[in-house]
Amino acid sequence: MAKSSAEKSYHAHIARVKAVRYVVLVLLTIMCLFSFYILLINSTRAHAAIQQGFSFLPGRSMITNFKSVINNGQLPVLRCLLNSFIVAVGCAGCTTYFSTLTAYALHAYDFKGRKAIQTFIMAIMMVPTQVTALGFVDLMRTFKLLDNYIPLIVPTIAAPVVYFFMKQYMEGALPLEIVEAARIDGSNEFRTFNSIVLPIMKPAIAVQAIFAFVTSWNNYFTPNLILTKDNMKTLPILIATMRGADFLKFDMGQVYMCIFLSIIPVVIVYIFLSRYIIQGVAVGSVKG
Repeated sequence: MAKSSAEKSYHAHIARVKAVRYVVLVLLTIMCLFSFYILLINSTRAHAAIQQGFSFLPGRSMITNFKSVINNGQLPVLRCLLNSFIVAVGCAGCTTYFSTLTAYALHAYDFKGRKAIQTFIMAIMMVPTQVTALGFVDLMRTFKLLDNYIPLIVPTIAAPVVYFFMKQYMEGALPLEIVEAARIDGSNEFRTFNSIVLPIMKPAIAVQAIFAFVTSWNNYFTPNLILTKDNMKTLPILIATMRGADFLKFDMGQVYMCIFLSIIPVVIVYIFLSRYIIQGVAVGSVKG
């Protein structure tokens, strides 16, 4: 009887702990989604209504705001959306492919200086982008690459954080015996990487592709230094330009609509690739 009472007490304690966890998770979810809810509501309201204060109910100006944004000749929203998409896709592709290739080289080969190279790559993570910004802009000006997407895409090949994630993933998901078997069968290194390693690394690539896409999509600092032509600018620059205008000249309804349009591609990419996140992050614990 005492054992049964102890078991009941234990199960009751576990139930209370789970209940507290669920409550905390629900509250955190509400806090995270509340800002998106405000964005969605304000994108449906007119400028005058937004100035009056926040409302939990949507307005009736969503179509009006959308048409105003699309038809405004001074706001090339669609062009900026396309520019941001080109840069974000290019960054995501370059970052994931070449970081995976670098991680594969340091994982599959044992050569002198490998640890020193790994230490150097990890040390680069400690250098902020702002420290090298002026020198980077001067270098791009020397190469005559200002107002070009190459300085925004090609440097993302060197991504120490992505490399580190890929290297850790390979240690748990890519046995070297598979690589050795491919070599014995006569496969060259690039064929082995593209045909065998990349499919195994698909979950990790999908996870980092999401992060790289979102980071590039929201990047304002570097594009603002490189791009000066209006037809080359990305969406964050356009939104900052709208918000930085004279208070009497910009329409808050249009600003919120632009921000709402800017998050749609990110949500779409996340929906398509999100199923790989748990699989990619949990692989280490599963192997452990």
